[in-house]
Order: sequence, then structure tokens, then C-alpha cells
Amino acid sequence: MASSRASRDTDNEMAKAISIAIIDDDERLRDALVFQLTTAGFECASYASPESFLSQSHTAHYDCIVADIFMPGMNGLQLLKHVRQAVPFASLILITGHGDMPTGVEAMRQGAIDCLEKPLNREVLTHAILRGTNLSRVKRLAHQRQLELRKREDSLTPREREIFTLIAAGMLNKQIGYQLGPTEWTVKKHRGRIMKKMGAGSLADLVRMADALRDSSRV
Repeated sequence: MASSRASRDTDNEMAKAISIAIIDDDERLRDALVFQLTTAGFECASYASPESFLSQSHTAHYDCIVADIFMPGMNGLQLLKHVRQAVPFASLILITGHGDMPTGVEAMRQGAIDCLEKPLNREVLTHAILRGTNLSRVKRLAHQRQLELRKREDSLTPREREIFTLIAAGMLNKQIGYQLGPTEWTVKKHRGRIMKKMGAGSLADLVRMADALRDSSRV
């Protein structure tokens, strides 16, 4: 049950139209990119500067950002740092003139998806956007699932949390009862409530959830 719901969530996320922000102070290039990418089926919005982009309140929905490295004010490396905070799941693709490539390489070391030289090759740009979007949506979906798991865990009572931890460690009902004090039948009732609250269809689901919660707490 949980795995089929996760599969549907993934399908729905990946089926959404790809949303792109284009940031460039060159108005002609910016308009040309918007036309090209909109014609290819992407949803596009354009900004004349990183500052105007970051000042917007709705930036979080973008899958991919295509930005020139050098514009008046903020450069690509500085934009990358701001994007991590303002649009944490969006992928950043930088475009550059030949002399700017070292900065682009450094940006890729710090997390940018790609750095493409002008004039832009349409096929190469499209491939980079699709690759970046896939990564963006996988990260966003994983984060949403973690939030949902944490919400479910928060619904457990203190006793249920204790038993949840021991179940995930591989202990049987009888062993849990011996360690915590309640009867095996009581532990079994707790176990059923835990499975229901966590949305687990099987013991394997419950163990995977416990592993995911433990891993997220380390980050």
C-alpha cells in the first residue's frame, strides 16, 4: 500500500510541466531563450538579474534555473549560494562566454548541474534541463516524504515510539513485552496501531520507515 502510494506520488511529480527561470541581463538572449523553451513545451519566466529573481516570493516551484555567469552585481557562484537557500531543490545551469569557463567549472564543483558555452546548442541545453529537472524533482519528493514520515512519527505516543524502535530493531512481540513489561498481547495491539499510524503495509515497510527517519536525523 505504502509503496504503491509512493509510486503514484512519483508519477504525479514527474508528469508536471517543467518550470524554468531564465536569468540574463541580455534582453535579446533572454527573450530568445524564453521563446525557444516555451515552444519546446517548458513553462518559462525570465528575470533581468539574480536580484530581481531572488526578490520574488514564488521561486520555490522552479525545477531548473538557467542563468548567465556574469551579470552586473551577482555572479554565478554567488547566485548558487542564494539558490541553495531560496530554491533548495532547483537545479542551476550556467551559461557563459568562453572566458568565463573557470568560474563555471568551480560552480559545478559547488553543485551547479552544468556550464554551457554560448552560443547555446538547443539539444545540449534541453538535455541539461531534463537532467536537472529529474534531479530536482527526486530531491523535492524525497524531502516531502521525509516530512510526511516525521509527521506520522509525531502522532505516536511515547510508548508506541518505544515499541516502534524495538520492532525496527528486529525484536519479536514476546521479546518487547519482556523488555518493557506489557504482555505480548498488549504489544501486539500497540504494533497494530503503530502500523496504522505510520501507514505501513508490512513489517518491511515499517523497518524502511525507521531507517529513513534515522538517516534523516543524521543530516
